Amino acid sequence: MKYILSSLLVLGFYSGLAQEMDEQVSLSFENLSMKEAIVLLHESSDYTFYYVDDWLDSRSISKNYDGMSINEILNDLFADTNLNYHIMDGKRVVLTKGSVIYNELPENFFPSSQEQTMDSVVVESIDARDMIPILQGASQGAIRNTGEIVKIGKEDRNSPNRFATLSGYAINSVTQQPIPGLALVVKGSGQGTTTNAQGFYSIRLPVGRQQIEVSALGYRGEQRALIVYGDGQLNFDLTESFEVLDEVVVEGDRNRNIEETIGGVLQIEIKEIKNIPLVLGERDIFKVATTLPGVTTAGEGAAGFNVRGGKTDQNLILLDHAVIYNPSHFFGLFSAINPFTSNNVDIYKGNIPAEHGGRLSSVFDIHTKDGNDQKFSGEASIGPVTGNLTLETPLIKDKSSLLVGGRATYSNWILRSLKDETLKNSEASFFDVIAKYNYKINKNNDVKVMGYYSRDAFNVTRDSLQTYSNRSVSLQWNHKFSEKSKGDLIFTNSQYKFDINFDANSVSDFDLKYDIEETLLKLKMKYLYNTSHNFDYGISGKLYNVNPGSIEPLQGESIVDPVFLPKEKGLEAAAFISDDFKINEKLSIHAGLRYSWYAALGESEQRIYEAGQPKSEETLIETQSFDNNEVIETYGGLEARLSARYFLTPSLSAKASYNNTFQYVHTLSNSTTASPTDTWKLSDINIEPQRADQFALGLHKNINDNEYELSIESYYKKFSNILDYKTGANLLLNEAVETNVLQGDGKSYGVELLIKKNQGKINGWLGYTYARSLIKFDGNLEEERINGGEYFSSNFDKPHDLSLVTNYKFNRRFSLSANFVFQTGRPVTYPVGNYVYEGREYTFYSDRNKFRIPDYYRLDVSFNIEGNHKIKKFAHSFWNISVYNVLGRNNPFSVFFVTEEGQIKAYKSSIFSIPIPTITYNFKF
Repeated sequence: MKYILSSLLVLGFYSGLAQEMDEQVSLSFENLSMKEAIVLLHESSDYTFYYVDDWLDSRSISKNYDGMSINEILNDLFADTNLNYHIMDGKRVVLTKGSVIYNELPENFFPSSQEQTMDSVVVESIDARDMIPILQGASQGAIRNTGEIVKIGKEDRNSPNRFATLSGYAINSVTQQPIPGLALVVKGSGQGTTTNAQGFYSIRLPVGRQQIEVSALGYRGEQRALIVYGDGQLNFDLTESFEVLDEVVVEGDRNRNIEETIGGVLQIEIKEIKNIPLVLGERDIFKVATTLPGVTTAGEGAAGFNVRGGKTDQNLILLDHAVIYNPSHFFGLFSAINPFTSNNVDIYKGNIPAEHGGRLSSVFDIHTKDGNDQKFSGEASIGPVTGNLTLETPLIKDKSSLLVGGRATYSNWILRSLKDETLKNSEASFFDVIAKYNYKINKNNDVKVMGYYSRDAFNVTRDSLQTYSNRSVSLQWNHKFSEKSKGDLIFTNSQYKFDINFDANSVSDFDLKYDIEETLLKLKMKYLYNTSHNFDYGISGKLYNVNPGSIEPLQGESIVDPVFLPKEKGLEAAAFISDDFKINEKLSIHAGLRYSWYAALGESEQRIYEAGQPKSEETLIETQSFDNNEVIETYGGLEARLSARYFLTPSLSAKASYNNTFQYVHTLSNSTTASPTDTWKLSDINIEPQRADQFALGLHKNINDNEYELSIESYYKKFSNILDYKTGANLLLNEAVETNVLQGDGKSYGVELLIKKNQGKINGWLGYTYARSLIKFDGNLEEERINGGEYFSSNFDKPHDLSLVTNYKFNRRFSLSANFVFQTGRPVTYPVGNYVYEGREYTFYSDRNKFRIPDYYRLDVSFNIEGNHKIKKFAHSFWNISVYNVLGRNNPFSVFFVTEEGQIKAYKSSIFSIPIPTITYNFKF
């Protein structure tokens, strides 16, 4: 039932019986809606209420009133709403949305019958468009003028405020996903803002009439007429524009590259990576990231990636705030993150936000899509070795939804169909599944729950089965305290483990296991102080539990000795605050502080060695025992995050940044590239945390109204306490692992160039990086030095890295894409001679990483066929026909040496040495 009272804004009335307002009322509200509360108030008093149903929200009200006047009750009841009221002659209460009624109504406006009830009052409306002119000048088709007058806030005739804060969210009306980078402009004032990655915006406006225009690349814009009384919220549901090209893979928000204060940030639009030709047609977030400046891998098919000269373990990979320790399948050939279920990815390689910590080089912040709460939908793909299916369904329309996605390879079926007995009996498979539930409790509260699991299984001998798995759970409660303040309470749990099972019915059968688990609790707050200051602050705590490894005999006749390394435990806590503030129209600064603290906890035994001596059994002094949860050693420090942006011209900005970070966990590996069997080690008495300091400076330019983007950034980074292995080290199942590793210093520096074309038939980008990554181990003793204590190239030092990604669009349905990559060959250690000692011949090797394998280059092409673009279709299809490594370049992955018949012979291994054609079919419904 609705009572249309718009005419009360222009008609008035006078309240003449003030003494009747003093009637005392006593009543209680227990979990009532606003409408139920008003009905109860009507039944408990002599007052009759007039209102519009849609004005009354569904919030739950629990209040007690004892001997209070109707004014006092209504003032308290409507305090946090945009409702006003007016009490007139005859104990009639008229509710209004936002506005205040001032003048007198005509005589006999209301019926005089005592039988009149709330349900029978109807007042003719006056079209609000007669009061405020519809916005003029909107281009038809591109900008939609709703013709609606929106009232923001609650009018208070006694309020001294002349400004109010308008905030809200922008979402895709079909997918219900947030729209980042939406431009919001206040017509005639020059004011404006953009939405963040969650689609949220906030802007301070003068009280009164305002005209708002919103637009975003790929969406149909809107104009709104507002009457701003006070702080309030306005959300935008926008529809996509099918006239916009969508072939650019990394598409920054309009002007984000020059306006954003934080430097060294990359963003990947997940929905746009379908056209990039990649190995076996599998869409891969991380492979696309490596085509951008500053992000590389040690080689083709290598697991992990290196950012600005950092090690693979120095990257924090977050999926809905939960850590993913091993982000790859098939030893690095595929990503472990499903692109169909992922939203946009933000990569911080320069200045890392203060809320993130625990890694030195980068943060990959990946967010899962919210499920569609409007209708059932899905997306699927079928490739040569993998299949992918994602489904979304509303559980309660407009309030809750469920997203479920899964990928799996059918490579085992392919292997079993081969004639080669060795391959036929082997196994190489993976799968990953993810589910996300989101529920909008009310306009101030929503909850999101995510669960993820992945597993790889591999064997080539039939006697040995290796399995690797990730498990992550994330729970997030978002609460809006006011128009200016909101907070997120986040709980996550992550685990990575591997199991190597060798069962050959022999005396050497064994089962080897390892796992690391971490649990996080985090409170993150956001406070919009004003248009110049936007604060983020919070606290977090993380508990590590590590099983460093165990091995057991499988059979009773196995002679393998069981080994169970003692478990490790650590606690990491942090407090952080940051402010993104505007000095003037040209200068903006992002400043943050993070204090992190770490404690190694018992139960444990720690070995103490002689000071100034190499750690070995000969220099061991004593072993100290610590009880459960007893503090073994603590580390910590203040981390600064500072970034500044200055507009040299409206389309050219300069950015500078500095940040320092601590890392309390390390990987133990003596292989050149990351391996699934690499283990993680917590800092303790003998192994100190890593630390890095980074300086960066860059220029960012938009050309021809954002048709082209140009950026050039330079950086210099210093590392300390980075971990590396001694020659001949044994790191797996080593209880005294500190005797096999060294901690030293490192430095990296480079220049990154990115040129992007965002519009036209031809679009794409060119990325080039010149970078060096050097490390140094210069201990007091000779055995603690590598290469004489001088700086030498790290395993992933590749000075030149060039990537060219292009797409040519013939029309809406057909396009051609190409991807070219060139990289300097990575360092390698060669044998350089032989020598004889005590009658035996030995090989003499060069200094570590003195030589390089041949340079790497590769060209990939793909032809993309879109289905027709009819709106009323069950599914929209997409074909991708690609050829990986068109030139058939036999790029070496590694070079190794074998002694055969008294001679040392060199061999090289390659991953893909011939062209690999692929056909992939995708459809979305």
